[in-house]
Amino acid sequence: MKRTRGTSFADKVREYVRTIPKGETRTYKQVATAAGSPNAARAVGNIMKGNDNKGVPCHRVVRSDGKVTGYNGLQGKSREALLKKERAIT
Repeated sequence: MKRTRGTSFADKVREYVRTIPKGETRTYKQVATAAGSPNAARAVGNIMKGNDNKGVPCHRVVRSDGKVTGYNGLQGKSREALLKKERAIT
C-alpha cells in the first residue's frame, strides 16, 4: 500500500503566497500563521529566499516593521520597485 504524504510546510507557504493579490503584502509572520506554524516566520523567509518560481510572488512578503529588505529579485528587479509598480507601497 502506498502512503500519501501530507503537504509540507514549504508547499503550504508557497501556495498561500500565490494567493496574495497584486498590490497587497503580507508579513512573514502572517504567512507562517496561514501555513499553520505561527512561530515559523524565519522559516518562511528562508523558503522565500530560495524561491525561483515566478508564479510565487515572494516580493509581496515583507518584514513586520514594514521595511523592504533583501530580495532574490527575478530579472534584476528590486523588491521595492516591484511593490511600487503594483502600488503596494508608495
